Amino acid sequence: MAEPRLSDWSGGRPQARPEVLLVDDDAASLRVATVAVATAGGEVTAAIGARDLPAAPGRRAPAYAIVDLPNRDALDVVDALAASGVIVIATSGAGSVSLAVEAMRRGAIDFVLKPYTPDGFARRLALRFAERKEPQPAAARTEAAHGFVGQSPAMRELYGQIDRIAPSRAPVFILGESGVGKELCAEAIHARSGRADKPFVALNCGAIPRELMESEVFGHVRGAFTGASEDRIGAAEAASGGTLFLDEIGEMEMALQAKLLRVLQTGEFRRVGEARARRADIRIVCATHRDPHAEIAAGRFRQDLFYRLHVLPIRLPPLRERGDDVALLAETFLARFSAEEDRSFTGFAPEALDLIRAYAWPGNVRELQNVVRRAVVLDDGDVVTAEMLPAEVRAAAPPRPAAAAPMADAPIEPFHVTERRIIERAIDVCGGNLAKAAAALELSPSTIYRKRERWAAGGSSPV
Repeated sequence: MAEPRLSDWSGGRPQARPEVLLVDDDAASLRVATVAVATAGGEVTAAIGARDLPAAPGRRAPAYAIVDLPNRDALDVVDALAASGVIVIATSGAGSVSLAVEAMRRGAIDFVLKPYTPDGFARRLALRFAERKEPQPAAARTEAAHGFVGQSPAMRELYGQIDRIAPSRAPVFILGESGVGKELCAEAIHARSGRADKPFVALNCGAIPRELMESEVFGHVRGAFTGASEDRIGAAEAASGGTLFLDEIGEMEMALQAKLLRVLQTGEFRRVGEARARRADIRIVCATHRDPHAEIAAGRFRQDLFYRLHVLPIRLPPLRERGDDVALLAETFLARFSAEEDRSFTGFAPEALDLIRAYAWPGNVRELQNVVRRAVVLDDGDVVTAEMLPAEVRAAAPPRPAAAAPMADAPIEPFHVTERRIIERAIDVCGGNLAKAAAALELSPSTIYRKRERWAAGGSSPV
């Protein structure tokens, strides 16, 4: 009988779901990985030991392979699969940073430390599946197409707005707090527009000195001012045919706002120090974290410019309105930074994830990104614990509810009755969020789930 080939494992089926080959000599690990792959939306086409891997792949290999590395000798498997075009995700219980680095150097795109949970590994796999530019589940396609991470109702609404707005030629006005991803939104609009093959030029109006701002936007000619030793094109000219993104447009001085208004009205601009007008074939997308109506009332923003720009408004939700997207984002950043910094983090401890969910994140996604990166750089281990998070995040859990003191002449109630009353009160205080209540009471969410199930069944004994 002919030796099996990788093409035989796929069965020639249309690749509706990512196909995954498991290479591991441990039966228990194969079972856990199989569950993780299925949870992430993939399909295991074969689960074998390293010694059973065919030496020469056939016509079409599976898209992915999850390869266990018990030692450095197994790196040859990574070499063989990566050379055949398979996307390799390496795992190991050895916990060696050098092994992880070598696996990535030889072509693995990720390294996951054992032991891992099916759910945690599934989240890691789902991110990798979403990166592949082949048919994917609708949720993964949506995230990949827009560049964001998140599937909360607020983000799904945002994706729909981007899809509707992108094909238009009209100006776009993006509103949102600092750190929510306004430039990422502008890039997504450009990428899905008819100008996608033309330049996308971003300019932060708050980061450029006022005396240089006009030159940065429109360019200048030699001798226009001290230091102008040569002609220079500005952002408007560099974005010709494409999109000009003006971030923090509320920081632009009033005189320059008037010149930008002329561009919108006539399509013409002048370089600083130049007499002749030039044409600007650009789509303007602007953004601000300020309230534009308040800025107009304060005399810092031209009303006529606002109405020229505010044709297609779009609002980015702050992180606190995105539900469990915060956990998905945290896991995404942890995977990215662990690989970049050669660390072995594979997830968050339950209490750390509860604190991350409870914190309001005034700095939004940028603040979360910084917190995760700080933990990866300054600490070490398999999981990020609550102690690795900054003090402001650790203080985010709701205060532990205090039970009312019994009256002197009142009978002392049984412990399980007091316990139930405290837990149910905590859940009410936390708006029904069991994770927050568990963090406040210093319990695990699973403990509260088990107790509530027992109470519903009529039981009262402790778990």
